[in-house]
Amino acid sequence: MADLSVPPNSIGGYLIRRLWDYGVRDVFGIPGDFVLQFYGMLEGSDLRVIGATREDNAGYAADAYARVHGMGALCVTYCVGGLSTCNSVAGAFAEKSPVVVITGSPGVKERESDPLLHHRVRDFDTQRKVFETITVANTVLDDPLTAFREIDRCLAAAHRFKRPVYIELPRDCVRLEPPYPHEPRRDEQRSDPAALSHALAAAKAMIDAAKKPVIVAGVEMHRFGLREEVVKLAEANEIPMCSTLLGKSAVSETHPLHVGVYEGAMGRPSVTEYVEDSDCAILLGTFMSDINLGIFTARLDPGRCIYATSEKLRVGHGHFHDVVLSDFVRQLADTELAPKKRPLPKERGSVHAGFVLQPKNPLTSRQLFGRVNRLLDEEKFVVVADVGDCLFGASDLTIKGHTEFLSPAYYTSMGFAIPASVGVQAADPSFRPLVLVGDGAFQMTCLELATGLKLGFNPIVVVLNNHGYTTERFLAEGPFNDIPNWSYHRLPDLLGDGWGFECETEGDLDKALKAALANRDSFTLINCHLDKTDVSPALIRLGERMSESV
Repeated sequence: MADLSVPPNSIGGYLIRRLWDYGVRDVFGIPGDFVLQFYGMLEGSDLRVIGATREDNAGYAADAYARVHGMGALCVTYCVGGLSTCNSVAGAFAEKSPVVVITGSPGVKERESDPLLHHRVRDFDTQRKVFETITVANTVLDDPLTAFREIDRCLAAAHRFKRPVYIELPRDCVRLEPPYPHEPRRDEQRSDPAALSHALAAAKAMIDAAKKPVIVAGVEMHRFGLREEVVKLAEANEIPMCSTLLGKSAVSETHPLHVGVYEGAMGRPSVTEYVEDSDCAILLGTFMSDINLGIFTARLDPGRCIYATSEKLRVGHGHFHDVVLSDFVRQLADTELAPKKRPLPKERGSVHAGFVLQPKNPLTSRQLFGRVNRLLDEEKFVVVADVGDCLFGASDLTIKGHTEFLSPAYYTSMGFAIPASVGVQAADPSFRPLVLVGDGAFQMTCLELATGLKLGFNPIVVVLNNHGYTTERFLAEGPFNDIPNWSYHRLPDLLGDGWGFECETEGDLDKALKAALANRDSFTLINCHLDKTDVSPALIRLGERMSESV
């Protein structure tokens, strides 16, 4: 039996203490023999251990937890557990989500004769080498003289860079204590004062000279807790603002100055034209990725942009180094600016503003998202959108609050949404996830609903059942896009709880959503039948725009 005591001065005990210091309250994962010692410590601590059905699902859940809570943690066994999380950890790295990957490994003494221990791939450090490429810092805690400083270093890196870190804990080192007393030290990143001053002066000059300024808020405004500063900058200077798809809900979409989601050709023409007509686009924490930019259909002139992220700062064609993103955004918000007042676009309403339910009509993608958009008025939801047309369709939803929209909109890994909903509700029980997922992605990770049942969570899961990979059909038709047609609404029978509904008409969907609102005790799964050629308005816009240049 694993020892559930937590020696506070041990390597394992110190790691738990430091996770707590960074606000982590839950750890996701699956136990295994090489990590059982540490799992015993976790169970004996104040941290809650949430077991997942698969290691990669635990990674998705920890990623979503980090996006809502600030930092997430994942604990798995050696290689068969760790390597199974690579895809979800890679997604967290790509989208700047600070997940702490903790993995057990063979003991130091076990390795002396180079035995062929189970779970081993090639060398004992093979797993660490793999994770070197998808984490921002990594360590093996095999020396009590350095282990405590290494824990501090890795957790500080996750906090600073908002990216995953890798911590490997050999099983015979979990209870080792330091030869000397150790206390945590946190070093804060600082801007070079001269570089910051010159960057702010250059930004002020460009903004003051602008006649059509606009703020484009990206995902890093959420990751670094800068949403209020963005709103302050916009309100103080009456600068219109929008968000990117990955940064959707970084600022409230009901704010009077918010003009919509900017995503190149996928976005509404009025928003796209408004942003691209700007003579000063203030891009704050924005990833210039193909999805964010509508498969590179966006047209932004770098010479007329202020581009500030945690990794680079550019004002026009001038580059500035050693400037911390939070310092730049906060001080820019406090700077006295004098931009010209720019009229807001005339077309600012939602794509779904004219939604009218037609109960007897067959369900379509447009009407499905129109009804879902209305649902967001009825309760506080966090929309968790998976990859595919459900993501593109969700871009037109009106998200009212901060951090109420999550998606893998850059890395675009199918299967994210169901396990992510577990991470969302673990991070904040007041949030109720509204999961939008295609049938293909649902088949990958749907059994993680069982974890939510175990914890008493109550997501509403809308499955867009169009019999295959519709977004892929949009690019190249073929039998490889077809998948088996499940009776998704009967999954509650298998799991022993939850409600399921099958919808073929708009009226069916309306009734199912009303019932789902009333079901507070478990998940509700809604199987929405759609024609396999039916796509969202956003995907239609992209096709029309791309056809002009192809």
